Amino acid sequence: MSASEPARLVLQLLPDALKRRDFRPMREGVEIAELYKDERSGASAALLRYAPGARVPRHEHPGYEHILVLEGSQRDERGEYAAGTFVVNPPGTSHSVESPSGCLVLILWQAPIHFASEAD
Repeated sequence: MSASEPARLVLQLLPDALKRRDFRPMREGVEIAELYKDERSGASAALLRYAPGARVPRHEHPGYEHILVLEGSQRDERGEYAAGTFVVNPPGTSHSVESPSGCLVLILWQAPIHFASEAD
């Protein structure tokens, strides 16, 4: 790869590889394992692990958000998404997310999200 080519990221997302990832607390009941983050653009990808009953408060997407539900299910104001579901939230949209039974998702952000209230 030459210096002008962007770096590639190759991840193995099999169950054993997921268990070896380093998760850290993100919000109460939600853990994050960051896969990459571009400090310049803010684009990033991560695995989020929701404990049963965990929620993420209302937030807005200044860029695209892509979510692939890997295990369990999560829901927002538009519906419930079971394992295998791919969700795209376009720029300018907002929602809150919860997972009554817990879940694991792969999430890609084009830009950092903005919470409606930092008190949430």
